Amino acid sequence: MSLPIIDWTAPDRAEQIGRAARGPGFFLLTGHGIAGALIADVFAQGARFFDLPAKDKSTLAIDADNRGWAAEGTEQLDPKDAPDRKEAFNMGLDLAADDPRVLAREPFRGVNKWPDLPDFADTLRAYFSAVHRLGVDVMGAVAEDLNLPSDYFDASLDAPIATLRLLSYPAAVPDQKVGAGAHTDYGALTFLLTDGVPGLQVRPRDGAWIDVPHVDGAYIVNIGDCLMRWSNDVYVSTPHRVLPPPAARMSIAFFLDPNPDAVIKALPGTGPAKYPETTGAAYLRSRLEETYA
Repeated sequence: MSLPIIDWTAPDRAEQIGRAARGPGFFLLTGHGIAGALIADVFAQGARFFDLPAKDKSTLAIDADNRGWAAEGTEQLDPKDAPDRKEAFNMGLDLAADDPRVLAREPFRGVNKWPDLPDFADTLRAYFSAVHRLGVDVMGAVAEDLNLPSDYFDASLDAPIATLRLLSYPAAVPDQKVGAGAHTDYGALTFLLTDGVPGLQVRPRDGAWIDVPHVDGAYIVNIGDCLMRWSNDVYVSTPHRVLPPPAARMSIAFFLDPNPDAVIKALPGTGPAKYPETTGAAYLRSRLEETYA
């Protein structure tokens, strides 16, 4: 099975996204309108961050709000495999320390952690905002495919617990078995960009692992477990993994999770509910606990 390439400017984009969501669970998105210069800046800022000494990055260690640096070996996406051989930096919705949601200690409402690098924070903030807007628009197409109003999800995504994650994978070493273990993503949609170094594979429903092609400027988009639950299994999330890469590899992932208080229950028209009702925050917390356990 090959992964479809969908042009966001196509008039039948909602239908195409629906077919991809019911099929491989992954698609490549072109024509999305996010500037190539901004994307290049994020890759450049990520490279600067990962080049910092570990002692500097360790002051930004990842916290309970899912913000900060995750050192190599601290995550294990596949509990049956070795720990992942990667490091990461996370940011979320950018909130001030005196924001009422931060002061009230709402779930995943923390303050972002920033390295002392010029332009780093501003670049990531601009990119987060751009992909957030794109994500809401794509969820509008999802709503249309599911016979719902195009703005159905908007109120659940206006202040999301989304995560922008910079990822760095060192080049493979002898006998290395994994870059990132086989897993499904936790949120609604994931928007991924890579630097072109191979390694990402997906396993569609026929059970065979396939390589994800690199298309310059195209997002690799996939269905996450939260949207699978929301759609009552009309859409199904797809396992994927990163093999040990032949050279150092970097990627940029944007995980669109809903607002912390968004109610996740079977959407209208999808039949009897297969899952109990939950919230965006409760579901994300349950999945992160598994990863860091």
